[in-house]
Amino acid sequence: MASRSYINFLDLASGDLLDVPHTPRVLPRVMTAPGVISDVDGYGSNDGDSDVCRERKIIVANMLPLHAKRDTETDKWCFSLDKDSLYLQLTDGFSPETEVLYVGSLKVEIDANEQDEVAQTLLEDFNCVPTFLPHDLQKKFYLGFCKQQLWPLFHYMLPMCPDHGDRFDRLLWQAYVSANKIFADKVMEILNPEDDSVWVHDYHLMVLPTFLRKRYNRVRLGFFLHSPFPSSEIYRTLPVRDEILRGLLNCDLIGFHTFDYARHFLSCCSRMLGLDYESKRGHIGLDYFGRTVYIKILPVGVHMGRLESVLNLPSTSAKIKEIQEQFKGKKVILGVDDMDIFKGISLKLLAVEQLLQQRPELQGKIVLVQIVNPARGSGKDVQEARRETYLTAERINEVYGSPNYEPVILIDRHVPRFEKSAYYAVAECCIVNAVRDGMNLVPYKYIVCRQGTPCMDEAMGRKSDSPRTSMLVVSEFIGCSPSLSGAIRVNPWDIDAVADALESAITMRNSEKQLRHEKHYRYVSSHDVAYWARSFMQDLERACQGHYSKRCWGIGLGLGFRVVSLSPGFRKLSIDHIVSAYRRTDRRAIFLDYDGTVVPQTSIIKTPSAEVISVLNVLCKDPKNNVFIVSGRGRSSLSEWFAPCEMLGIAAEHGYFLRWNRSSEWETSPVSADLDWKNIVDPVMRLYTEATDGSNMEVKESALVWHHQDADPDFGSCQAKELLDHLESVLANEPAVVNRGQHIVEVKPQGVSKGLVAEKVLLRMVNSGKPPDFVMCIGDDRSDEDMFESILSTVSSPSLPAAPEIFACTVGRKPSKAKYYLEDATDVVKMLQGLATASSPKPRHLAHIQVSFESSV
Repeated sequence: MASRSYINFLDLASGDLLDVPHTPRVLPRVMTAPGVISDVDGYGSNDGDSDVCRERKIIVANMLPLHAKRDTETDKWCFSLDKDSLYLQLTDGFSPETEVLYVGSLKVEIDANEQDEVAQTLLEDFNCVPTFLPHDLQKKFYLGFCKQQLWPLFHYMLPMCPDHGDRFDRLLWQAYVSANKIFADKVMEILNPEDDSVWVHDYHLMVLPTFLRKRYNRVRLGFFLHSPFPSSEIYRTLPVRDEILRGLLNCDLIGFHTFDYARHFLSCCSRMLGLDYESKRGHIGLDYFGRTVYIKILPVGVHMGRLESVLNLPSTSAKIKEIQEQFKGKKVILGVDDMDIFKGISLKLLAVEQLLQQRPELQGKIVLVQIVNPARGSGKDVQEARRETYLTAERINEVYGSPNYEPVILIDRHVPRFEKSAYYAVAECCIVNAVRDGMNLVPYKYIVCRQGTPCMDEAMGRKSDSPRTSMLVVSEFIGCSPSLSGAIRVNPWDIDAVADALESAITMRNSEKQLRHEKHYRYVSSHDVAYWARSFMQDLERACQGHYSKRCWGIGLGLGFRVVSLSPGFRKLSIDHIVSAYRRTDRRAIFLDYDGTVVPQTSIIKTPSAEVISVLNVLCKDPKNNVFIVSGRGRSSLSEWFAPCEMLGIAAEHGYFLRWNRSSEWETSPVSADLDWKNIVDPVMRLYTEATDGSNMEVKESALVWHHQDADPDFGSCQAKELLDHLESVLANEPAVVNRGQHIVEVKPQGVSKGLVAEKVLLRMVNSGKPPDFVMCIGDDRSDEDMFESILSTVSSPSLPAAPEIFACTVGRKPSKAKYYLEDATDVVKMLQGLATASSPKPRHLAHIQVSFESSV
């Protein structure tokens, strides 16, 4: 039964749940192919002429890079570009010929009767497409689900009790989905899916990719998360965890600031969705239903030109002189943070207090200037953080201050960019003490401002060739920390350590400060926002290269939707088609895997059903058929289970043992009779079994298998890789091979495979004068791929008078060497029933099969 969170979510924006009105149509149609107009939203047709659109980049974010205000005289809305917006600055990484469109919300609420006019103006003047969310929806979406549920959770705060964060509210989640659907609809209005690339930003829009992928299976789609991604222990507490993960996995490329954030995401995919990842030529890729979803790890940068232009302003120079005069003879320590509970402002103040207490000689010589940006959210947590900050600052100033000296100065107001730049330029040290943060560009901006410009040098009264210095104290829990190797990294919770770091920063020799600054400036100046955007889009193009080389199917309901991407010749096996070929052939070879093929992989009961036994018996009794079960299981189990099937051939342990029918003797593979290597493997596997809770070891006559499906996913996978390396090392000179499968590591004799079984049976048919004219092989895992490959190579042999009809079929839609697929074991049995019904002569007891088969067809 589907969870409530899956039901009808693709229709949330239709008004059924939240009464969200249809967005008015104000945008022109787009070209999807030369001369063909795409009616992307189903509002009818457009007979107008148009030219083919050039390639474009569509940037989708919660807010548009615009300022908006109403003109008091004309009562009209006036708009201007926000030059400090990251989304505007990233276009420097694109070629000048690239057209960039923006989809997002405005920071002001526009009346319904003005929305059409405003939308047209924004599109024509700024290439912006606004998403006008109804007021109630906007409040529930942004202030509700985004800021009160996702934001705290992604910063490691769990709602353990009602006073500590808001509990999950399904109505807010539905608002989040509805808002994402409206954003997706706006993208679809302007999207040319053949040529355009879509880049979605941040945690506000994590299910938007599902809506786009459902409409356009091959859309070029990237996503970048600007916040932290929490560890799986935190993330898994979210009731809609799977829906959000699947939303992100509907992208082609997912970007994170640090490896830690990416690792947490990959761990969640492994633990909750059973997905494994691997590094492919230096790029991390997740195989997701035949599609490779790539992971990008690159921190965002600053816009060098914008920062330097502000430093050259006369207002900046004047402010620098004012600050230098105000703090003459003192060393300025600077903090610039939003007012929220994760920025660690109060912890920073406590560290300054500790420093003044343990180093009394610094009293009167250091000042912490803490600039507090306006809070982005609201709620009691923000009020509590502000109250604690002010109380702590007042206490420090009372104890360590004097009439002409305040050790802590709080600037809690809107601070213009020129003023911030002036403080950056003057500060001896900058401290970012957040307990959890996304990227945080404050340290980068500080470094650029300390480097300065000729205009700033003049204002500060220093020579243009004088050495530049800067000192950073940064929390190890923020995204920029790994890229600042010259900073003093601290645990913000350790007050003593932060105080010691501040002391080191302000007392360090200038020569060392200079070396640290030069190292940081080289990195920041070369890894700017343009570099970040250019690198992301290049990787997105690479990730999408195979879009048109495969066929795509959309499967799944609601937010569980995903695209299965497979080779062009891969298709579902039609029962009518194979029965027709079966009837007109006389020398047939049929190879069937066992687990996952004739018995469901998830079934607790591993013995074959009476239905399977009955169908196999009918197929075996047809003199035209040679039927084999080819399995990795042991011969004793298979002999017992298929005892009623007298004419059934069995290949056990991947073909190490072979029996042509029940009355014949077991043949042992002559390829590798030496099994002494088992004495080497056994103690090694037992060691890993003891060390890995949930794992177990299976001992076969010819092979040893280590299973870890019940172990911790991450630990089990890690141990499996280590065991594989260990065994390959100790077995380097032994006649054995080590294979890693799904949740297993298996060691078996060299040269033994299911492919050799198929080859042996087919060659025997040829040598007996009855070359096959019909070959069917069905399996579900990697070992069966050997059979598919072997059959194709064997039947192409010149010894066959004519090529037989081949039906290589895998179970489940996934990448395979097989040409056909069936959905599951139920489909396999149904298909076998169809063949049994077509067998001649028909035994009487097959009448019920004839009826059920004809009704199913």
